[in-house]
Amino acid sequence: MTELPIHAALDDLIQALRSRGRAVLQAPPGAGKTTVVPLAMMQAGLTDGRIVMLEPRRLAARAAAERMAETLGEPVGQTVGYRVRGESKVSKSTRIEVVTEGILTRRIQQDPELAGVGAVIFDEFHERSLNADLGLALCLEVAGALRDDLMLVVMSATLDAEPVAALMDAPMITSEGRSYPVETRWLDRPLGPKARIPEATADLVVQAVKETEGGILVFLPGEGEIRRVEGLLNGRLPDGCVVRPLFGAMDFAAQRAAIQPSTSGRKIVLATSIAETSLTIQDIRVVVDAGRARRSRFDPASGMSRLVTERVTKAEATQRAGRAGRVAEGTCYRLWTRGEEGGLQPFPPAEIESADLSGLVLELAQWGADPPDLPLLTQPNAGSYAEATALLKMLGALDDTGRITEHGQKITRLPLHPRLAHMLTVAGRDAAPLAALLADRDPLRGAPVDLSLRVEAIRDTRRFMEERNYQPHRPTLERIKQEAKRLSKDAPEARGLSLPEMAALAYPDRIGARRKGTAPRYLMSGGNGAVLDEADPSANAPYLVITDVDGDRREARIRQAIEIRQSDLRALFEDRIAWQDICEWSPREGRVIVRKQERLGAIALDDRIWQDPDPDLVARAMLDGVRQLPLPWTDAARRFAARVELARPQDPGLPSMKDADLLADAEEWLLPYLTGVKTSAAWKNFDMLPALRARLDYAQMQALDQKTPAHFTTPLGRQIPIDYSGEHPEIELRLQEMFGQTTHPTVAGQPLRVTLLSPARRPVQTTMDIPGFWDSSYEDVRKDMRGRYPKHPWPDDPRQADPTLRMKPRS
Repeated sequence: MTELPIHAALDDLIQALRSRGRAVLQAPPGAGKTTVVPLAMMQAGLTDGRIVMLEPRRLAARAAAERMAETLGEPVGQTVGYRVRGESKVSKSTRIEVVTEGILTRRIQQDPELAGVGAVIFDEFHERSLNADLGLALCLEVAGALRDDLMLVVMSATLDAEPVAALMDAPMITSEGRSYPVETRWLDRPLGPKARIPEATADLVVQAVKETEGGILVFLPGEGEIRRVEGLLNGRLPDGCVVRPLFGAMDFAAQRAAIQPSTSGRKIVLATSIAETSLTIQDIRVVVDAGRARRSRFDPASGMSRLVTERVTKAEATQRAGRAGRVAEGTCYRLWTRGEEGGLQPFPPAEIESADLSGLVLELAQWGADPPDLPLLTQPNAGSYAEATALLKMLGALDDTGRITEHGQKITRLPLHPRLAHMLTVAGRDAAPLAALLADRDPLRGAPVDLSLRVEAIRDTRRFMEERNYQPHRPTLERIKQEAKRLSKDAPEARGLSLPEMAALAYPDRIGARRKGTAPRYLMSGGNGAVLDEADPSANAPYLVITDVDGDRREARIRQAIEIRQSDLRALFEDRIAWQDICEWSPREGRVIVRKQERLGAIALDDRIWQDPDPDLVARAMLDGVRQLPLPWTDAARRFAARVELARPQDPGLPSMKDADLLADAEEWLLPYLTGVKTSAAWKNFDMLPALRARLDYAQMQALDQKTPAHFTTPLGRQIPIDYSGEHPEIELRLQEMFGQTTHPTVAGQPLRVTLLSPARRPVQTTMDIPGFWDSSYEDVRKDMRGRYPKHPWPDDPRQADPTLRMKPRS
C-alpha cells in the first residue's frame, strides 16, 4: 500500500485501542484514514469480531469498501463488504463491513449486545449527522452496560476533537499533514450584490482551466446549481474537457464515472458536498469552491423542514481544499476574498440542533431513554423535540405518556420518516409509490402541485409522457420506482385507501382548509398557513392534503398537495373530529369570534353561530385582543395617568400607569369594563378613564386630589385642567385672569408651568415664576398687547389689578 500520512499515527492508534478500547483520531483530508485504519485494525488482530465502519453517504460507503477490497486483491463482499439501504455485499467471511449510519442504529435496536461485532468506527464524525450522534451515544451505552470489550473509534478531518474525546473518555491521536500541499487562490474583490453564484462559478472554472493542469473538482450547493453551471460551461471549455456531475440523487453508475479516472480527456467534476469526505476522486488536482452549502433546517413554529443555502464554514472549506492534494500538489480557487474568510463560522451546526427530530424521538422511545439520559455530544433543541413528540403521538407511535406503542414498534422497522412509515403501515403496499415519492425529490418540477400527477408518472411512465405535457426527471422517477418496489415487499396487505387518504395519514397536521376570499390561502389543521398559486388547477379545492411547502416562515407556498373530500376526512379522522365552542380573538378579522365549530385540529368542517355565549368569555377573548392592540388613550385618561405617575414616588402604593404594566395587569382592572366590547373599532373608541380611576380606592383618590389635583383654580374661581404629561405640570389661561396673583402656583411641591395667552388665546409668555414675570417681561408684553388689544385692560401694576376676562367698559 502507498505510504500515506495516516501510517505514522497507526502505532499510537493500535496501542490506544489495545489498552483503552477506544480512541479519537484526528487526521486532515487526504491522510488516508478511511481506507487504512479498518485494515490496520484487522491486521493487528485487535478483535475476533467484525469491524463495522460508518459512512455518512451510500457513495462513500461503497467507494471505501471497494478501495479496501482492491488493496487486498479481492472483490467486494469477501473480507471487506458494505451494506447500504436497499443493497448489501457481505458474506460469512466478511471482517470489515462499511455501512451507512442509520443501519447501525437499526442493528443496535434489534440486538443491543451487537453480537459478532468487535469494533465500531465512526468515520467523518465532523459532519455531526443525527444518526452518527445517536449511534455513538448508543454504542457508549452498550459498551458501558453490556459490552466492555466493544472497541470504539471516532475519526474526523476537521472536528474540534477534544469534546468528543472527553465524552468517550478516550485518548486523542493526531495525524499531521496532508499528502501534498495545496495553493489557495482567493478573489481580488468580493462578489457584487447582484452576482449569481452559478455564473460566477462558471467564470472561475474557465479561469482555473486556463491556469492549471489536471482534473478539477467544483463544489456547488445542489443539483440545480450543478445543472446550471454545466449549461454555462457548454462551449467555453477547450477540446478534451469532460464535465461530470456528482450528487447524491444520481444512480451509482453515474457516480462511479465521476469518481474514476477519465480516459477521454481532462475531467471537471461538478459536485455537491457529497465529494467533501471519504472519497478520493481520481486525478483531481484543482478545487473550485463556490462557498455555499445546502442544509436542512427545521422550524418548530411551523413543524416543517426546509433546505437553506448558507455560506460554508471554515471546516468545510478546509475539507474541500484538501481534495486538491490527494494525488499531487494542487490548487484551490475560492469564490470569496481572503478578507471575507475571517467572517466564516468555524464549524457547521450539528444536525441535532437544526433537523427534524421525529426519528430521534422514536428511536429514543424504543431505547427507553430521554435525551439527558444518553451521552449525546449535543442535546436536542427542546422546542423541536416537543414538536416531534407531539407529531408521533398524533401518528399513534407514542402513547400519552411518551412510551412507544406497538404501532410505533412497527414504524421503526421501516427505513422511512415516521410520517411515511405510519402511512405505509396503515395503508399497506398500495402506499409504497407515494411513500417513495414523498421521501425523494419532486420528479415533476414546474408541474401543478397535484400529487396524483406524480403517482401517475410512477405507475405508467410511458403513458404519462404520451398523454401529458409534463416531462418528468427520468433518473429521479426510476429511483422512486425502485424504492417503491423495495418498500412494497416490507409493507402489509393493502387496505384499499385512496391516494388523498394515504397522504392524509402521513400529514394529519397539514390538512388545509381554504380560507374565505378570492386568493387560494389555506389554514392547516396544525394551525399554520399556506398559499397556493392562483393559476394552479387545485386553487379552488376546499380541502387539500399539503405534503410539501417551501418553508417560508410568514406564509409557506404549497409545492405538492392533493385534494381530499370532507367525507374522506370524516371517515379517516372520526376520533379526532369534535364540536367546540369557539370564543377567541381573531387578529385577522380584528374582532372576537363567537362560533360553534366542528373541528379537525385548527380547521372547521362545520361552522355555526353561538347564540348565547357567556359575557365573561367574550370579555376574556377581547382581553387577548387588547394585548395585541394599542391602548386607546384619551386626553383625560392621559392626564389622570400622568397625575398618578407624578404622585407614585411619594405614595408607592399607587398602581403603575405605564402601558406595559397596564397590559400586564389588564385582567385585574380592565376585564370588568369590557362587557359589550368585541371589535378593534369598539376598543379604539373605548374610554379607559373610568377603569383607570377604579384602580384607586377612596383614600388614594382623596390623597391624589390633594397632592396632584386635576384642576387649577384661577383667581376668578375657574377650574382649568392641569396637564401632567410633560416634564412639569402645565396650565394655559388668559394673562388677564392672573392679575392680582402675587405668588407662583405650585402642585405636588413643583411650580406649575404657566402659559399665558392673549385675548385671542395665542401664547404670549410661558413662565414658572409669575412674580418674576410681573417684574421683568410684563412691561414689554403690555406695550405690545395694548396696541393689538386696546379694548382689554393692561394695568401698570398687575399685582394690584383685579383678574378679569372682560373688556374695558365703554367711557
